Order: sequence, then C-alpha cells, then structure tokens
Amino acid sequence: MIFQLKAYLQFLRTSTNQYGVHSPFVYQLITHCFYDSEIKEWYGLLLDYRTSLLKNNTTIPVEDFGAGSKLLKHRHRNVSQIAKKAGISLKRAQLLGRLCNYFSVDNVLEIGTSLGISTASMYVSNKNRTITTLEGCTATAEVATNNFEKFTFKNISLLLGNFDNTLPKALENNTYDLVFFDGNHQKKPTLNYFEQCLQHIHNESIFIFDDIYWSKGMSQAWQYIQSHPKVSVSIDTFYWGIVFFRKEQEKQHFTIRI
Repeated sequence: MIFQLKAYLQFLRTSTNQYGVHSPFVYQLITHCFYDSEIKEWYGLLLDYRTSLLKNNTTIPVEDFGAGSKLLKHRHRNVSQIAKKAGISLKRAQLLGRLCNYFSVDNVLEIGTSLGISTASMYVSNKNRTITTLEGCTATAEVATNNFEKFTFKNISLLLGNFDNTLPKALENNTYDLVFFDGNHQKKPTLNYFEQCLQHIHNESIFIFDDIYWSKGMSQAWQYIQSHPKVSVSIDTFYWGIVFFRKEQEKQHFTIRI
C-alpha cells in the first residue's frame, strides 16, 4: 500500500489533462473518449449487469493463480464483495466500452474474466463485437457464464484454465484489435503474456494493462512495456497503462488524469 501511495503522489505531480498534450492523436482520444460525459444508451444494461452481481450474496471458493486480491484474503468469498471490492469500477467499465467504440474494435482478447463486468462493458457497447476471455478460477467463471446467459450475451467465448495453457489457444490463428490484461498482476507472467500477444497484433491494435502500480514488480513491467521498441504511444492513467503500435506515430509517453 505504501508503494501505491508513493506512486499515486508521483502520478499527481506529473500527470496532465488535454491541455498539456501536444499530440493530435492523443488529444483527440482524451477529449472525445476519456472525457466524454455524454450518457450512452448501453450504460443502463452495463449497470444492470453489475448490479445483479452486487446483489448476489452467494459464497464461492476462489482460486488465486496470480497476485490475488489486496482486499479479499479468504478463499471463500461473497460474489457481491468480489464485485464491489475486486471488480472493475462502473466508471472504468464505461470507459473501457467507450474505448472499444472509439477505435472500432471488433475482436477482443481479455486475460482475466473474473465476474465478467469488464467483459460485459465491451460487449454491451457493441453487441457485434467478438470477445475471447480467459479465466483460471472455476467458480468465478461459472458466475460470469451464468450471467452472460441470463443477460443473453452472445459472441463471448470463455476459456477456463491456467493462462499458460489457454492463452496459446486463444492466440492461435487470431489477430486482436484490443487485448485487456487483467489477470495475474505479477511482473514475469505479465511480460510473458505481453510478448506472446505481440505476435498477434496489427498497426491499430491496443493493449490495456490493469493495475500497473499494483506492486513494484508491476511498475517495472509497465516501464519495460512502454519502452518496448514496438510500442509507439503509451498512456499512464495510474490505474491503467494503455499502449499503441501505430508505426506512423513518433514514440511518446503521456501521463493523463482521468
């Protein structure tokens, strides 16, 4: 927690908004997507999905294959508490859906389904989108799958198992427009997933890394990723690290308050 606090104070000192950005590409992204305050029609369905989990008082056995949760330490956890304390916030879920629409994302890979809130945000923002999502925990995957069926979500393929086994299957013969890294939260596995996914992108692909300041190790992973020669533009929003591979863009790094 001390590391995260220090990192956040440093972020506040160095971050800016659209007025400190001298890149047309990033300026448009900030003003037309990050700071888009218009209420979207699909926000209601996303809220319904998240609310259904917040009202779910079922206790499930959770298998943590990565860094685990900083707030929920018991193996048996209440679904509503997972959704409240460990799940993606509504604000960030809305932003994730807006990002998918802003960049006209069609084919998504999500590493870490959990209860499926982020999956839902990417789906409801465009129901023609194809999503492959990976989850290691049987119980949370079951809750997510049941909710997908309850809300009649289509075009979502959930692969259950250790990411070391399911990620190669998801990547085989596939190219992704967006990869959302939200599983494990440890340096070595994150960099391993990053390197594997790099072989399955195109010029307009986007990678989003969750919890880049989860630990010193994750911060080091983020530093490596943003400095990678294939990465052209990187954006640090503190909670997320977003990278682009656009060859026409000069290499730049931005720290943006959202």
